[in-house]
Formats: sequence, structure tokens, C-alpha cells
Amino acid sequence: MPPAPAAPVPAPDHPVRLVVTDDLRRNRLTVFFRLILAIPHLVWYVLWSVVAAFAILVNWVATLINGSSPEGLHRFLAAWVRYSTHLTAYLYLVADPFPGFGGRLGTYPVDLEIDGSEPQNRWKTGFRFILAIPALILMSVLQYVIQIIGFLGWFVCLALGRMPQGMRDLSAYCLRFQAQTYAYAAVLTDRYPSLSAPNS
Repeated sequence: MPPAPAAPVPAPDHPVRLVVTDDLRRNRLTVFFRLILAIPHLVWYVLWSVVAAFAILVNWVATLINGSSPEGLHRFLAAWVRYSTHLTAYLYLVADPFPGFGGRLGTYPVDLEIDGSEPQNRWKTGFRFILAIPALILMSVLQYVIQIIGFLGWFVCLALGRMPQGMRDLSAYCLRFQAQTYAYAAVLTDRYPSLSAPNS
């Protein structure tokens, strides 16, 4: 009798997890004006990103010295990564509501859970910006996927008033990798971004 196939190994839990509670419905009016409506967020994101760039450098040095990210910097950068996820989800129709400006947990239907500060390997921290390069390259490719789905989804949402689940889920998958890459590059975790399918 042939042996039973091995059960699939579940994907390991990652410190950065995407939670999607979106119901796929889209308001045609806000879809039509999506880019214009996103302008205040895009301006705010650029300003926040300038400050975040300096915070990442400080966080890298502090983590290299202390072996973990300082709590205040960790919370600040986690909110920035979460906000970038909310904004990208809104801009490319992965979700519909207008997002808040603070990157707060539990405030958006495509949300990001980021674990608190934990010990990190100093070797990985020291070479973080080099180690992050492959993930950043792959993330830039996946961003094109999100943009293409957002462009096609714009027409679909205008016609149907909803986003097809497959398109939304593929964009969410790309968003999760983007968030994990940002968190890794920002020294919030030393766990490398994962391409595995989500557990849920």
C-alpha cells in the first residue's frame, strides 16, 4: 500500500500580518475620483516618509547597540508601515473607505498587525540594508502587479460596483509582501519577507 502523502506544512507565523475584512463593495463615485481623493494622503505620506527615513537610520543604530528596536521608534515606524498599507490599499481599490492619517491598528478593512519589539540578530541588523535588496527588488515587481490590478479594477468597479475577489486577494498578497519588506528594511523585525501563502 503506497504511503499517504505528507500533510502540507503550514506557513510559519510572521511578525507582520495582513488582515483583510473588506466586503468587495465599491462606491462608484469615490472609485471614479479615487486619485484626486488620495492627493492629501499622498502629500502626507511623502512628508511622513522623510521623517521615517531618519527614524529608520536611528532605529538601525539603536537596534545594533541594544539588540532590539526601541519601543517608541518601533511604534512610530510600525504606524508608518501600516499607514503605507492603508494608503496603497485605498489608492489601488484593494479596499474602499477613505483611510485615516495615523496608521492606527484596527481602523481599516485591509489592516496590518505588527508584533512588538523583539530581540534581533546583530549580524542581520548590521547588514540589513544589503540583505533587504533582493526583497526590495521583488517588492518593486509586485508593485507593478498591484498597479495593473488597480488600473483594471477601476473599470470593473465602475461597471459592477464591486471588486472581484481574485483581483482583491492577489493585490492583498502583494501588499502583505510590501509591508513585510518595509518592516524588514525599517529594522522592525529580522524575519525576512515571506512569499508563502497566508495561513488563513
